[in-house]
Amino acid sequence: MMSIRRPKGCCCVSHFNEDNGRFVLLAVLIVAYLTAGATIFSVIESPSEAEAQHRWNWTLQNFSQIFNISLPELRAFLRSYEAAMAAGIRADALRPRWDFTGAFYFVGTVVSTIGFGMSTPATVAGKAFLIVYGLFGCAGTILFFNLFLERIISLLALVMKACHERQLRRSGLLPPTCRRGSAISDADSLIGWKPSVYHVMLILGILAIIISCCASAMYTAVEGWNYIDSLYYCFVTFSTIGFGDLVSSQNAVYRNQGLYRFGNFMFILMGVCCIYSLFNVISIVIKQVLNWMLRKFRCRCCPDCHKPTARLGRRNAITPGSRFRRHNISVETDGQYDSDTEGRRLSGEMISMRDLTASNKVSLALLQKQLSETANGYPRNVCINTRQNGFSGGVGALAIMNNRLAETSDSR
Repeated sequence: MMSIRRPKGCCCVSHFNEDNGRFVLLAVLIVAYLTAGATIFSVIESPSEAEAQHRWNWTLQNFSQIFNISLPELRAFLRSYEAAMAAGIRADALRPRWDFTGAFYFVGTVVSTIGFGMSTPATVAGKAFLIVYGLFGCAGTILFFNLFLERIISLLALVMKACHERQLRRSGLLPPTCRRGSAISDADSLIGWKPSVYHVMLILGILAIIISCCASAMYTAVEGWNYIDSLYYCFVTFSTIGFGDLVSSQNAVYRNQGLYRFGNFMFILMGVCCIYSLFNVISIVIKQVLNWMLRKFRCRCCPDCHKPTARLGRRNAITPGSRFRRHNISVETDGQYDSDTEGRRLSGEMISMRDLTASNKVSLALLQKQLSETANGYPRNVCINTRQNGFSGGVGALAIMNNRLAETSDSR
């Protein structure tokens, strides 16, 4: 693959500076995002909080006068009740917090990092055990989520390739007698096809919406919440935010209790997996936008930054099929050109913003190659090399970490 030699010391050559620039830009955008969110929530929620505080003060005054109780004594009693609530004691009858069922629900919220807070260990031994238990449990669950992401992407890639082949046959671009996986299909008709990451993001989003809507219907019928509160609870739970203001399966008795608790567990498991996968794919899109912004803000003093031919040296700046047309490279040999000249694998460098927004068929660099090789059944050379060093492949954040660890091991 042809690359453009740039002057030594150019800011465009330094990957370290690019990573730092991306990190700083993302940090600035996150601070701005937090500031905007805090402003909006403050404007929306402050009047309601002030009104609730006014009603509560009026209730305390009225109760104190009717029952001839001083306000300090009444407030001391309320503080004792708050301490009882923190220990899991409620005025209404609720299920036991630390029987096996309650404890299983608690450890599920721990390892999934949801952390509702409705149950917390009160003993020193329980708090010490939670530190060790959560350390390994959270790490194992995150690994499970990454493996789930690999498998759901593999499944989606296969389905998308089958749909693409069917579309080609209907349009007459693929011989009807050509079977899926044959040499003609793989080498000629589908050589430049790559599944779109946008399609994967859309499918994961639709799947997450379907799960959330079905779970919300169940919570509305069983818990008695309104549908909006149920949707709100689903997002807070599936995204592992876990505020704890609404928590499912907390009453002592339910109708069809065993079936409901099983359904609640399955919905939470599927919802967390889908939302986690969706977050990973969305983060890749955000990274591409950051790369585009960095290109816009890049120093104007470097003449090579403005040369149209300078793009050819960026091996991850791919338009579907362009590399095959220009260099006649098959998918089997494509893995050899996975890295830049400096050895950066799967850096996620960006395609042009014009291509990013012009067509849904433009695939992002980080998952584009993984999707293509999964759909066509070819092994990734990066994965082969990394297995020799003890590092497996992966998707999203796990892939980035494994590839960086493999590069460090190879350099030694």
